[in-house]
Amino acid sequence: MTTNEELKEVVKLCRDVYVKKAEDYGASWRIMRPTTVTDQIYIKANRIRTLQTTGTSAVGEGILPEFIGIVNYGIMGLIQLKYGAAEKVDMDAKKVTALYDEYIQKCLDLLSKKNQDYDEVWRSMRISSYVDLILMKIARTKSIEDHNGKTLISEGIDANYMDMINYSLFGLIKLHCEGQE
Repeated sequence: MTTNEELKEVVKLCRDVYVKKAEDYGASWRIMRPTTVTDQIYIKANRIRTLQTTGTSAVGEGILPEFIGIVNYGIMGLIQLKYGAAEKVDMDAKKVTALYDEYIQKCLDLLSKKNQDYDEVWRSMRISSYVDLILMKIARTKSIEDHNGKTLISEGIDANYMDMINYSLFGLIKLHCEGQE
C-alpha cells in the first residue's frame, strides 16, 4: 500500500469511531474548553506510554484505540479553538462530521507537505517515539494555554494539535497496516 492508501485506511477507522460516537452522544464534547481537550489527549498518550512500558492492560484495551482517541480529540480541539466552548450542545452530528472532514483534510495536507520535506523518515521511527513526541507537544500546548495562547516565536496550539494528530496517524499506520507493536 502507498502512504496515501494507508492514511485513507486509518483515517476511515478514526472517522468511523467519531461518527458513531456523534450519533450516540451528539456533540456533547462541545462544552469542553480547549484545555480540557488537551488534558483528554494527555490521558490517551500517557495510557499508551504506560501500556508500552508495562505491557499489560487491566481493562483489555490496547494502543490502537488510544491513537484513534488522540486523532479524534485533536480534531475536537481544533474545532473548539475556532468555535470556542459552548454552554450547551449547539451542533448536530451532521455538522460536527462535516467539521471533522474539514479539519482532518487540513491535517492530511500538512502531513503531506512535511512528509515530502522529511522523505517519510517517520517510517524509520519507533511507535514509542511518536508517543514521546505527542507527550512533548502536549507539554508545549499546556504551556501556551497557560500563557493565554500567546507565543513569542513558536507555533500555536492549533499546530501542536495537528502534529499530535499526524504522529497518531503514523502510529496507526504502523499498528493497523503494518502490524507492528
